[in-house]
Amino acid sequence: MREEKIIDNDNIIGSNIRRIRLEKGIGQTELVKQLQLMNVDIKRETLVKIESGKQHIKLEQLKSLKKFLDVDFEEFLDSISY
Repeated sequence: MREEKIIDNDNIIGSNIRRIRLEKGIGQTELVKQLQLMNVDIKRETLVKIESGKQHIKLEQLKSLKKFLDVDFEEFLDSISY
């Protein structure tokens, strides 16, 4: 089976993951630990790269983040002006 990666050239997804995680008061280490318990192949370094836009996110990772963070996919895709 081919591994699918979601390409996010503007890093909207990564920055929204970080924003949602911080709003929920969850640290990177804790989030990675919980995702690993859900059998997601991810390390803290990977999450750091995804949030900073240096690495594309895998579909499996995004689906698991949606489930764990209890958000809709739209929340990952919303473009927010700061």
